[in-house]
Amino acid sequence: MFVDLRGFGPGVPKQATDVLAEFLAALGVDRDDQPADADARAALYRTHTTGKRLLIVLDNAATADQVVPLLPGGTTCTVLVTSRHRLPTLLTRHGARPVTVDVLTDAESRSLLQDALPGPRTTAAEAAITELVALCGGFPLALGLIAARVRAHPDLLHDVVAELRDLGLGALDSDDPDASLPAVLSWSLRHLTGAQRTTFALLGLAPGPDTDLSAAACLTGLPAHEARAALRALADASLVTPAPGGRHVLHDLVRAYAATTAHDHIPEPARTAALERVIDFYVHTAHAADHILYPHRQPIRLDPPAPGVHPHPLPDHPAALAWLDAHHPHLLAAQHTAAAQHRHRTVWHLAWTLGTYHLRRGHRDDVLTVWQAAADAADHLPDPSARALAHLHLGNAHADLGRSEQAVTHLNQALALAEDRTQQAHIHDALGWVWAQQGDDRQAMSHARLSLDLFRTLGNPVWEARALNAVGWYAAQLDDHDTARDHCQAALALYRRHHDAEGEAATLDSLGYIDARNGRHDDAVDHYLRALTLYRTAGNATGAAEALDRLGQSHLAVGRADEARAMWLEALGQYREQGRDADADRVRQRLDDLGDAPR
Repeated sequence: MFVDLRGFGPGVPKQATDVLAEFLAALGVDRDDQPADADARAALYRTHTTGKRLLIVLDNAATADQVVPLLPGGTTCTVLVTSRHRLPTLLTRHGARPVTVDVLTDAESRSLLQDALPGPRTTAAEAAITELVALCGGFPLALGLIAARVRAHPDLLHDVVAELRDLGLGALDSDDPDASLPAVLSWSLRHLTGAQRTTFALLGLAPGPDTDLSAAACLTGLPAHEARAALRALADASLVTPAPGGRHVLHDLVRAYAATTAHDHIPEPARTAALERVIDFYVHTAHAADHILYPHRQPIRLDPPAPGVHPHPLPDHPAALAWLDAHHPHLLAAQHTAAAQHRHRTVWHLAWTLGTYHLRRGHRDDVLTVWQAAADAADHLPDPSARALAHLHLGNAHADLGRSEQAVTHLNQALALAEDRTQQAHIHDALGWVWAQQGDDRQAMSHARLSLDLFRTLGNPVWEARALNAVGWYAAQLDDHDTARDHCQAALALYRRHHDAEGEAATLDSLGYIDARNGRHDDAVDHYLRALTLYRTAGNATGAAEALDRLGQSHLAVGRADEARAMWLEALGQYREQGRDADADRVRQRLDDLGDAPR
């Protein structure tokens, strides 16, 4: 027995009492002999189904109240209930087993679309199907609607692809509500409260691939317990998908519908305020994380967060790093959204706040992206130091990507704009690095000494230590090993005195290099291993990869090929993960020389 309960769709949902009348008639009970009372009718139904072997399909249910009276008596029948809602009452009180219908795989999507096309398929048709699979993202409703159109008009396959590519969700609209994805999705909203509908709509605007509870509470302006209840209701309605880490994901097509709903039903000031709150949540939480990762970094001053914004608490270094790892895509998206809202200070602040994290995790392309956005934003800010710092970091980003000419151009612009000695010191430090990349270690040393002289006048021992380490490194390149060791040991003492573990790691790495240049490879290994431990503790994958690389060289220098191989294999994996292709190729060549480089 089958019934469409019309829980989601045009018209009025069916009442259980009316369905019972139909089912009893199908079971041979004359309508005139059926009781009018709902409970009595349900009892008669259970009597007539007990002992029978029936498959009862209750399709498109909206609530458990529609379903419970239609459950048969005895244990010999099977009931299949379909709904966009999870109907937890059926699980907790009636022993139902949930079967979640997920998005289709690419193979399943392709099979569905191929079945809609008659006859043999051309290469062009297969290419069109491939694109449709990608555009629909496995969403069953969208695939079903597309398959119906293709089945009705197979000659218009390429037009369907072009329309979906160009219009997105708009291509899946129709005057026929049963053939319109927006209409079908709107039926799910009909059963939600006003707060739940607003939460759904705002999720379509939220930056990033998903939204967790803390961000959702700021986005909606709801207390955390109310935001949690709204998210749970949306998950129960199959409008959002819960994901690990307390996140909530919208399919791309559902997100597009949610965003359209927001623009159609939420006033522009309310939308703007919601985005300001969630962006401030990301900015202030990331700022706190950055300070935990690198407390010696030059501080910046943020604007106060919008009312109702509560940054996520981060108790320690592992929590800060884990939060940044989890929310890195959201922070990039938040900067993009802030730029669209012309929140220029926020765009700049996000670039700055991500600096330590990007350096440690090796996100070199992202560094360039966020600082290019910050440089554009700085042109609208009254403070020339914002422009100077943007050009400084753009210079560093280009240098890290091997683009020395662009790096020097930006660094010279930064030097021309810099109005204080702190900025000038940092710029000379960066210029030293760029000249060293170009093989001019004497020019690099000149800038490093200028940086050291400036930092010594500023009373910042951590930055003085950085400059000392730089001078020591360039002195080693110039074979002035006494100067190199003296400066690096002075840097190490300062870093340890002020508890800067990452600076200590960088200096131990330099001392290892100096030992290796002098043929003391066992001493070098000791320095590199201590640097590697500190880098790993700090979560600095960039420094760890370089320490592993140099460890391999020192191991090989004293004939420990197996140890060298192990270090280089790990370094190769990290270089590849960080997109450092030239470094990866260099290490792979060394492994080739050992006879076993992976491809």
